[in-house]
Amino acid sequence: MAFIVAGLAGLGGVAALVLNAFNDNMVFFFSPTQVFAKESPEGRNFRLGGLVEKGTIKREDDGLTVHFVVTDNHKNINVTYTGILPDLFKEGQGVVAQGRIGPDGVFLAEEVLAKHDENYMPPEVKDALDKGKAAASVTGAAAGTSATGTTTLISQ
Repeated sequence: MAFIVAGLAGLGGVAALVLNAFNDNMVFFFSPTQVFAKESPEGRNFRLGGLVEKGTIKREDDGLTVHFVVTDNHKNINVTYTGILPDLFKEGQGVVAQGRIGPDGVFLAEEVLAKHDENYMPPEVKDALDKGKAAASVTGAAAGTSATGTTTLISQ
């Protein structure tokens, strides 16, 4: 009987450790609107998804550092990434960046993923864009402003 209790306790302990490690390594997806609503984790990595806003890609002289804006058609987040971008990364296309918000409010990406063909967009990005459009039209109607107006995150 004691062996069964000890075995179950050991199994429970192992399960708790595995679940804790799994939770620590989980990276959740958030849209720019959710980041503005402070739904994203502070001080932890998460995935930011949306579209690369047209006219926002700026490259530094080092050839590796890139600044761009990710939008969900309602809110915008400034992103900085140092590294080699995917070949399919371009303005107006879907993107998922993994990283965290820096002290200046800029998303510091450690990894950037671009959609892999003209017909595919990650479901999370599509949902975020749809919600962003809906929020923009509601905000625009309520405030009497255009539905295409956006806001850029400056500080958190």
